[in-house]
Amino acid sequence: MRDLSPDTRGRVAAILGPTNTGKTHYAIERMLAHRTGVIGLPLRLLAREVYDKIVGLRGPSVVALVTGEERIVPERTQYWVCTVEAMPVGNGADFLAVDEIQLCADLERGHVFTDRLLHARGLHETLFLGSDTMRNAIAALVPGVQFLRRERMSELTYTGSKKVSRMPPRSAIVGFSVENLYAMAELLRRQKGGPAVVMGALSPRTRNAQVELYQNGDVDVLVATDAIGMGLNLDIRHVAFSGLRKFDGRRMRDLAPNELAQIAGRAGRHTNPGTFGVTGEAPPLDEDVAEAVMSHRFAPVRKLQWRNSALEFGSLHRLVASLEERTEDDWLTRAREADDLMALKALADRGEIAGRMGSARDVRLLWDVCRIPDFRGISHAEHADLLGRIFEFLHDLGRVPDDWLARQVKRIDRTEGDIDTLSKRLAYIRTWTYVAQRTGWVDDESHWREATRAVEDRLSDALHGALTQRFVDRRTSVLLRRLKQKESLVAEVTDSGEVTVEGQVLGRIEGFRFRQDETASPDEARTLRQAAMAALRPEFHLRADRMYNAPDTAFEMTEQGGLMWGEIAVGRLVQGPEPLKPTAEAFVEDDAGAEVIQKVQRRLQHFVDRKIAALFEPMLNMARDEAITGLARGVAFRLVEGYGIVPRSEIAGDIKSLDQEARGQLRKHGVRFGQFTIFLPLLLKPAPTRLRLALWALGKGLDAIPESPPPGLVTIPHETDRPEGYYLMSGYRPAASRAIRIDMLERLADMLRGKDTRGGFEASADMLSITGLTLEQFADLMGGLGYKAERGERPKVKAAPEAPAVVEPAAADGAPETMDETLAGTLPADAPTGLEGADTPDPTPQEMPVEQPDETPPAPPAETPADQPDETPVEIPTEVPGQAPGEEAAVEMEVFYTFIWAPRRRGGDRPQRRADGEGGRPRGKKQHGGGERGDRPRSEGERGDRPRGKPKGKGGKPHGGKGQDDKPRTYTARPEKPARIDPDNPFAVLAALKDRT
Repeated sequence: MRDLSPDTRGRVAAILGPTNTGKTHYAIERMLAHRTGVIGLPLRLLAREVYDKIVGLRGPSVVALVTGEERIVPERTQYWVCTVEAMPVGNGADFLAVDEIQLCADLERGHVFTDRLLHARGLHETLFLGSDTMRNAIAALVPGVQFLRRERMSELTYTGSKKVSRMPPRSAIVGFSVENLYAMAELLRRQKGGPAVVMGALSPRTRNAQVELYQNGDVDVLVATDAIGMGLNLDIRHVAFSGLRKFDGRRMRDLAPNELAQIAGRAGRHTNPGTFGVTGEAPPLDEDVAEAVMSHRFAPVRKLQWRNSALEFGSLHRLVASLEERTEDDWLTRAREADDLMALKALADRGEIAGRMGSARDVRLLWDVCRIPDFRGISHAEHADLLGRIFEFLHDLGRVPDDWLARQVKRIDRTEGDIDTLSKRLAYIRTWTYVAQRTGWVDDESHWREATRAVEDRLSDALHGALTQRFVDRRTSVLLRRLKQKESLVAEVTDSGEVTVEGQVLGRIEGFRFRQDETASPDEARTLRQAAMAALRPEFHLRADRMYNAPDTAFEMTEQGGLMWGEIAVGRLVQGPEPLKPTAEAFVEDDAGAEVIQKVQRRLQHFVDRKIAALFEPMLNMARDEAITGLARGVAFRLVEGYGIVPRSEIAGDIKSLDQEARGQLRKHGVRFGQFTIFLPLLLKPAPTRLRLALWALGKGLDAIPESPPPGLVTIPHETDRPEGYYLMSGYRPAASRAIRIDMLERLADMLRGKDTRGGFEASADMLSITGLTLEQFADLMGGLGYKAERGERPKVKAAPEAPAVVEPAAADGAPETMDETLAGTLPADAPTGLEGADTPDPTPQEMPVEQPDETPPAPPAETPADQPDETPVEIPTEVPGQAPGEEAAVEMEVFYTFIWAPRRRGGDRPQRRADGEGGRPRGKKQHGGGERGDRPRSEGERGDRPRGKPKGKGGKPHGGKGQDDKPRTYTARPEKPARIDPDNPFAVLAALKDRT
């Protein structure tokens, strides 16, 4: 495939040899000998090191640094220092060099190096630097190439295995996993004062700060990944491998001899001899492998990774086809599918992306976006989502919006957290530094390059501080046990949720949390957890995707504010910015990743918001109704503030002032104006009640959300240790030893309306029925409502046959239409009700005045004629069937209670009074009708006076003056005994009903 190489007008040379031969130094000298030049390096860290060196020789005004996340390009640039991917191969530089050319065989990045080998050339000179294993491949693919072999400047010797405690000064311990690195660092801290830490994921700023600890002698040992094998020049005398296996992105595998040599060669710089060996749990090297490393003899490279670079942008299909084109050259093999191609295919399948492909320019733009590296290391789907969002911005707006980019950067700009957290944030900011470096992708390129660099610098400093504090200053170790574990530690997740490592159960995964096996010792617990979390990250992403797409019916909210996904607890409610807007807190491991946490939290928040909207729909509709204005708006606000329930006494003045139109607006949304409570009956159902208690408890800051009463109970025990306000939020009103549901309390008040509350009355069967109480319990309940219960006994009278139930005729004009609008006649004159402004009958002038309602009150109780005795005599039969003559008859006695209004004059149950007189009437001004009926005098029959003895005026004289009947009257507290009604006579039934009305 010789046609792949362009026509070369200058010298092309391959400088090959082992490590420590001065190849990079030679390339720098050759570049500076030309007027312009470009050098491509394998790592961002190495590019920064070379850039600093050339700046020191020629000054910053003529040297450019270009990497994926960093771009420093002066106006008079002559020399370009770049990563291989970022090399400007078509700028016509006199000199071009590519370092570590043996990476053409790398499975991940090899196709990029191969493309530079085949196509990148300088006008006058081109150099390829690398291992001697590339000699045959370069000779076959690059016509006219010259070879120059360089020998190692120092001797490299294998020393076998050494304990960490016997590690010589100026040593580097190399591991291939973060867990292994941390374990070594902890042990070195205990035995040698601590190491410096160098990893490929570190930013140049953090790496330089850590290296400075090592170079200036603050620490004598360096722990590092294989990143030090790519040309980083450090003062290292001994390299020790703590493991001989690595994960290559697809699987765990043994390191090849040439890979071991690349790392071991960092020992013995310049002419100083170096040594290498193993430590920890790493097995000794085979003799053949050790000899190959020392003599630098390795099998030559047979295949180079290749991907077609002659791309076609006519359509998405043609672009994908050109990227997947195969080669027939024996030296080349098509590279496996890279991240950028996977992202392109994923986005091409989306209709909203495919619909924007109108021209080759759009296809090229999409490909440029897909080449953004997945620095975050998240799932392919989530990375494709981010790329799709960026492409839509660039295609539709021509840029990434500043406000959106600012939010992304702000989320990352936090310096608190541990080493792993800070490392992740550094990886995340690299995405936005890459975007900011692209020409034309943001409005103010200079601003965003500086802003993202500033965030990276802050995170780098924080990470350096965290590394130093943990591995140099800490006095205790929790990872020592990790040294006894195998390097190929791999965790798996079974279908039942068990997390295992090499057959040993570490714990279980519950939802998005990992429950570690408690049998693990403290020393090994952290290491085992890290191994388990490495296996759980993909599982967390899969579960988050399933949960996000689950319907609301798959979720449930418990009484304690817990959020369930099926049978799994995945979150809980916490106090939010507003009472009706709680926040859903997700139960997700921090190690699952920010994306999983955000996705789970977002789905739970959607469920909570819709749950509140559904259960509180009547109240929320009322709050949004713009037709409700003025004072009615204030009442609606209080109802929303009270989650649909407000004691009437708290807003008695506002209720009194409401006109009928305003009340109608509130009734339209289901508001009920009760004697004791203003409420929405639909919100008394069990589900809204449980939600109301949860939101109220969160707003009050209670440690636990109290349970709601069992559904269907009219009364419940009154427990005094409950938090204040609990019974009201549960829909109940405390009364002595029990609490009664507020809607049933209003029904009870309706029944008490026609009773003589001053003279006394007995409980009816209906009263006991709706409350579900015995007579003694009912007496206790009435005592809590302000009534005095007088107990008595009397002979039991056989009940007369009762008439069949007859539906009463509709209320006449002026009569109340609903039970909650006819309560004012319930209480005597000294019983304030707080009904001012309610739709209830007016009291008489002797009773507590309230605002006149829209309807005419019912007729008052009839008075007992004066000549009627106080008590109705009980007829006791003189003979009982089956009883012998002259034998004394046994009389069966029954217990009864007489209830008299006798409220306690202390806060709580007593409704509020206005300061300007009882019920809001100005002192000294006599009102008969009040409200809308004005001060029209009313007859005694209209007023509906209850018996009060002899009303007296000034001087002790009776009211009324001349013509008033001064004849003494006799009253009875017992209701008039109803006449017997023949249930089989419809005329008798109708006549009785007529008498009642």
